[in-house]
Amino acid sequence: MKLTGAQILIKMIKAQGVDTIFGYPGGATIDIHDEIIKHDDLRHILVRHEQGAVHMADAYARAHKSTGVALVTSGPGATNAVTGLASAHCDSIPIVVFTGQVPTGLIGNDAFQEVDIVGITRPCTKHNYLVKDPNQLAEIIQEAFFIAGSGRPGPVLVDLPKDVVQAQIEFEIPGPTKMRNYKPNYKPNKKQLTKAIKMLKEARRPVMFGGGGIISSGASDEFTRIAKYANIPVTASLMGLGAFPGSDDNWLGMLGMHGTYRANMSIGHSDLIFAAGVRFDDRVTGNLEKFAPDAQIIQIDIDPTSIHKNVNVDCPIVGDCKMALASIAALMEKEAPENFMNDRDAWMNRINEWKELTPLTYDQSFDTIKPQYVVEKLYEVTQGKAIVTTEVGQNQMWSAQYYHFEAPNHFITSGGLGVMGFGLPAAIGAKAAAPDKTVVCVAGDGSIQMNSQELMTAVAEKLDVKIVILNNRYLGMVRQWQELFYNKVYADTNMEAQPDFVKLAEAYGATGFRCDDPAKVTQTLETGLNTPGTVIMEFVVDREESVYPMVPAGGAITDMLLV
Repeated sequence: MKLTGAQILIKMIKAQGVDTIFGYPGGATIDIHDEIIKHDDLRHILVRHEQGAVHMADAYARAHKSTGVALVTSGPGATNAVTGLASAHCDSIPIVVFTGQVPTGLIGNDAFQEVDIVGITRPCTKHNYLVKDPNQLAEIIQEAFFIAGSGRPGPVLVDLPKDVVQAQIEFEIPGPTKMRNYKPNYKPNKKQLTKAIKMLKEARRPVMFGGGGIISSGASDEFTRIAKYANIPVTASLMGLGAFPGSDDNWLGMLGMHGTYRANMSIGHSDLIFAAGVRFDDRVTGNLEKFAPDAQIIQIDIDPTSIHKNVNVDCPIVGDCKMALASIAALMEKEAPENFMNDRDAWMNRINEWKELTPLTYDQSFDTIKPQYVVEKLYEVTQGKAIVTTEVGQNQMWSAQYYHFEAPNHFITSGGLGVMGFGLPAAIGAKAAAPDKTVVCVAGDGSIQMNSQELMTAVAEKLDVKIVILNNRYLGMVRQWQELFYNKVYADTNMEAQPDFVKLAEAYGATGFRCDDPAKVTQTLETGLNTPGTVIMEFVVDREESVYPMVPAGGAITDMLLV
């Protein structure tokens, strides 16, 4: 059977279970789009900027628990996708991005819309390909999906020269993917599991610490099972929110620079940290020399390069989080729960004191809306069941602090790269993946303007996306740093010159609401969430409200500014 490269591409994509592609056409990919339109079972969502396409694929992967797919053209189309690739790479999200390329005979000749996208993206992809031989196309596509979704997940780029896409060749379905030099280790070492059990028994001040690896491996139930069986307090990184129920008594809140007082103090005074699916990045550890000085550390991660990378580990366990945690839970449950509660009362009492004395707090007045209040009310109105995407900055931190995530894959944010402009396209991707879920993007007035053109994508695709804008007329997080460390010199952070967001919504065919009265916050949220279609809810909030607690740069996580 002879097929064109474009036909082989679509056939192989569908063979991987893909039903949705986010993309933007161009001359180098026109043959692919011509093929896509012939397939009713393959949805193409036309974005308004290629960066948005990759963020949508990222969020789709998380909400759908699969591999996201984006398709962009050569040159500027490909370079516009780099930020999305870098964000997915930092957060270990499985996506495959297909880029158009000039014909192979023109590569290296500075042809129109030619860039070396393979070279550009080598540092920010898990792997990438330039397909030079159409006979290798099917195998490479299958391999790309295998790499993206196996081991530590991540983005893979496949660069497609136009002549490869147009070539006609005999097509055969490739056999199972086998890669001699890529064999992720899923099965944890039994001796290390036994060592972890021994450490858990001996610990008097243990804390469990969960990250994005728990969510990507589907290990939330096993993680929660261990915590509940042995009554161990739990914290999480930003990417790990939802790995453990946010309403549970053992929940300490998020850890790190803007973590809760009780979470940071618990880690700082623990004698054992049971870490799963985390890489101990700088936003979590603060000053490494002062991080958890009395604690032994168990670290579970499928990526061996993430272990010992930032902190020394006493019990490294290389393997799949779900498999490792299930094995540990089974070993624990062979013994009585009290065997893992060595002299625990004093520790739990101390944690409860931290909870009572230093809760997250703010002062809501009668005349000015506090941003935290909006997020709290959003949590109440949605009953904690919404998928929440965020932009980056204060809006992201307040969402992490005040929206209590009960389940995995309900908090979608750009954690490692911190991309402003992520939240709106992410909400579109999440809604495409989970049409029956309420999807809300929490944004700042600065970050929403980074990719506001994607409002048209949401409206055109009839995706019921809700956007909550916390409008403080500042680039809030940078302004906060300027207030604390730069003598209140607000250089280039004033955002008073901005669009009318209600009119902006209307210009795109969406609905807009504006609220500047604390008494009407709940009403505005309820009205906006119940209004069909894409909706912007703009809340005019306190201009100089800051995110607390806060660990200053270079400080220990136990040295927090509380107000």
